[in-house]
Amino acid sequence: MAKQARAVQTWRSIVEAAASVFDDYGYERAAISEILRRAKVTKGALYFHFASKEAIAQAIMDEQTSTVEFEQEGSPLQSLVDGGQQFAFALRHNAMARAGTRLSIEGVFLGGPHPWGDWIDATARMLELGQERGEVFPQIDPMVSAKIIVASFTGIQLVSEADTGRADLREQVAEMWRHILPSIAHPGVIAHIKPEGRVDLAAQAREEAEREARGAADAEGSGAGSEAGAPTGDAGLRSDGSDPAARTGREGDEGDTEPAAAGIATGGVA
Repeated sequence: MAKQARAVQTWRSIVEAAASVFDDYGYERAAISEILRRAKVTKGALYFHFASKEAIAQAIMDEQTSTVEFEQEGSPLQSLVDGGQQFAFALRHNAMARAGTRLSIEGVFLGGPHPWGDWIDATARMLELGQERGEVFPQIDPMVSAKIIVASFTGIQLVSEADTGRADLREQVAEMWRHILPSIAHPGVIAHIKPEGRVDLAAQAREEAEREARGAADAEGSGAGSEAGAPTGDAGLRSDGSDPAARTGREGDEGDTEPAAAGIATGGVA
């Protein structure tokens, strides 16, 4: 079980490090050596989980699809708006979302599914649900409208990135919905839709960060009293001065040794 948990953590470290590299450099300029440096893993560990740079990129694009979830209860149109704002927030604060989007825009399909396919399909399903619940005009083609919505969002986030580093993305996405909603939804429904989303995710994140900071301060304060009776000296060090916690315990870990024929297809980048 410990091995399995360690393997999952290694996989996650590689994917998150790769996301930051792809976000910074794009696919072609992303170097495996930089991914290894940021992930703090060996080549053997990377080879164990991924056969190539392409495989890592595909994992990132797969992860991106789980960034947004549309609520099935309540207003389908409001759920679409909220999901778009959720992804807009992720593009500002989540390297995985940014990397997946950049890979998609660069056309790194890698023989897998269309990078926007899941997003378009999910949007179309929500529009169909909106028709069933009387929010969306019956004459609207959900798939056509879904493609327009996804394409509009993609273009708007690119312009926002160029103009403000996506600082104004929330409002720009809200403006997108103010323009699109009248063409697909009944006026009475539009009056109840909040284009900025029902939740201010930035404010919510700040509140959570403040709660965590207060919790950490309280824990530090309560632990200060117990330090008075703690034994002096570095109890965690061995008699020879070495730190047992520094041992990585790689014996038997995945990817300890580099396979004899382990080659990474990096597209010319190492």
